[in-house]
Amino acid sequence: MPQIVFLPHPELCPGGAAIEAPAGETVLDIALKNGISIPHACEKSCACTTCHLVIREGFDSLDESDDLEDDMLDKAWGLEPESRLGCQAIIRDEDLVVEIPKYNLNIVNEEH
Repeated sequence: MPQIVFLPHPELCPGGAAIEAPAGETVLDIALKNGISIPHACEKSCACTTCHLVIREGFDSLDESDDLEDDMLDKAWGLEPESRLGCQAIIRDEDLVVEIPKYNLNIVNEEH
């Protein structure tokens, strides 16, 4: 089973985390199921950028992003070549190292 390593984030995951994750799930769903409250203002419908993540290792194991995700990512704060929306990044067979950006474009974080 692949492992996702979430790098430390000062608010959402201060100590970082290493989580075993079944293939076929999104990075966002795995984070949420394990107490890492990554914002997701559009309820995982690929209509915002609040779940923007940077895949530091394992990026090439993910399916390619589609045009809708690419259009959304163009609006993300701190976009990098290895950026993905957590709600669209589906885990495959390889381990991932994920960075949660310090900022996003959401003015208010809602509790879900």
